[in-house]
Amino acid sequence: MRIGYACLTVGVENTTIRTCRLASATHERLVEVVKANLTALNGILDYNAQNKIRMFRISSDIIPFGSKEAITFPWQKFFAKQLQALGKKARDNDIRLSMHPGQYTVLNSPHDHVVENAMRDLEYHCAFLDALKMDDTNKIILHIGGIYGDKPSAIERFKKQYQKLSSRIKHRLIIENDDTCYNAEEVLAIGEELSIPVVFDTLHHAINASPKKRSQIDWMKACEKTWKKQDGTQKIHYSQQAKDKRPGSHSETINLPSFLAFFKSLPSHKLDIMLEVKDKNISAMKCLQAIKELE
Repeated sequence: MRIGYACLTVGVENTTIRTCRLASATHERLVEVVKANLTALNGILDYNAQNKIRMFRISSDIIPFGSKEAITFPWQKFFAKQLQALGKKARDNDIRLSMHPGQYTVLNSPHDHVVENAMRDLEYHCAFLDALKMDDTNKIILHIGGIYGDKPSAIERFKKQYQKLSSRIKHRLIIENDDTCYNAEEVLAIGEELSIPVVFDTLHHAINASPKKRSQIDWMKACEKTWKKQDGTQKIHYSQQAKDKRPGSHSETINLPSFLAFFKSLPSHKLDIMLEVKDKNISAMKCLQAIKELE
């Protein structure tokens, strides 16, 4: 079992991911920012390796405007050696990597330009993991998208647009239940039909549960069946609701008694857990230490 965290490393020097404004994204500025970001990722990998954190989600901002048509900076070629070295460090330390495009990457939009942008964004995320020379167990997570007043039609659009994706993207793509539109049952049905691995998100399920009465563990077991050997170990997202915040807001830190109760309820520890929590690596360390003390 791996336990990981997403995008930012708290309290560790020289690990900040930078960005810039599109208007100032000259060749020179992009070289400067990407160089700094790859140096930061190197520091993050070092920290994670030292602390036995073997899963990490890379920020989509690692290459600013990486999917924008207006940006033609050949970052793969320019930073090829650094990128390959970063991938080797991740592999040498058994760190599984992932990326998660943001809310504007919507494959099932009824608007062609939105879909085109989404496909371009997925190409960028895939290109980054490819540049690291990471295998297909290192994934790109995507939500199904919006409903647009007609959920069956929106699902069919997702299926249609998915078929247009390159095989490179299909090998990396995994889909996740969300907290407003598509519950675990609906995402699982899509995953089974299209042979896409499904990520079960615990908090999203708590907020947007399927009407079908099955336990959280049963849903995880069902999702596990969508993961093939080449996809690697099943991955889930674990988070806790922030107190007095809107439903779906992640907590500042992981409540250990609740996490340990969840951990002990798992029938098998043959899965990887991505924590979605505000204090990032701090909670990952807390959970790893707590599990170690159970052994």
